[in-house]
Amino acid sequence: MTGEFNLINKYFVDRQSQRKDVLLAAGDDCALVEMPENVSIAISTDTLVAGTHFLADAPAAWVAHKALASNLSDLAAMGATPAWVSLALTMPEPDESWLKPFCDAFFELADYFGVQLIGGDTTKGPLSITLTVQGFVPKERALRRNGAKIGDWVYVTGELGDSKAGLDVVLDSQCQSKPYADELLHRHFHATPRVLVGQAMLPYASSAIDISDGLISDVQHILKASQVGVSLDVDALPLSKELIQFVDDKRMAQQYALTSGEEYELCFTVPEEHKGVVDTATAHCGVQVTCIGQIRPQEQFELHASGELLDWPISGYDHFKET
Repeated sequence: MTGEFNLINKYFVDRQSQRKDVLLAAGDDCALVEMPENVSIAISTDTLVAGTHFLADAPAAWVAHKALASNLSDLAAMGATPAWVSLALTMPEPDESWLKPFCDAFFELADYFGVQLIGGDTTKGPLSITLTVQGFVPKERALRRNGAKIGDWVYVTGELGDSKAGLDVVLDSQCQSKPYADELLHRHFHATPRVLVGQAMLPYASSAIDISDGLISDVQHILKASQVGVSLDVDALPLSKELIQFVDDKRMAQQYALTSGEEYELCFTVPEEHKGVVDTATAHCGVQVTCIGQIRPQEQFELHASGELLDWPISGYDHFKET
């Protein structure tokens, strides 16, 4: 990329305070970091590609927030504390009018969660962003997908379905005139990683995952890893008033809540003996936590409402569908 080092120096170098565990963040072939004692390192990598995860004309600041938030959400799902991030940015041309708001939003979110950029790469090509985040979790205490047991209760954070509604606004101009279209569009790009909830549930949750492919898909990752089944009460799904008015049908809103991808809320399971402490443990996190079902024997997978079983032909979000 023409002017690569000038762009790096102008937009990425010396943008943050140095963490004590970062020995060298830039200026050499590798970053150097120092690992605290008695922790494991949680690592996650995600790529966002124009035309698949966002439209090429999406606001750069929104794209930056979405890219970093999606990675931080993976750390949150394991109860990890974010520490470091590296960024590989591919652009068709060096466009400073795009890069400035991108970097401003990126570093704003990174600073909020105490994450330091420690390296990366820039190159010429189709617009895409690849991030690798790393965080700390106490040894042998990370939340995983394979710990759910029969009888555990299933919880989710926040309100579900808004991201799918926001994507409708992106893809269908007729949706732009629907109630709360602008707010839901904003929520599609501006998820809040539930880092505090993940940390709070480390002593209590038996399994966890972040909702990136839709609840109906992601909960099945827990079921497969744990070799269990589940019963979900769709009437318990947390829905925003904006979503209900946008789709103008509560049952449709519930289906959005089950299938909406890129929510970056958490789904986690809690044994019966810890059910009573969930609200207290998460009270400081500033986010709603809702019990939506219970883990059942492996052969069981059911959705129900008002005591009746539902047979809805629904599936989760597909990242390979063109947007």
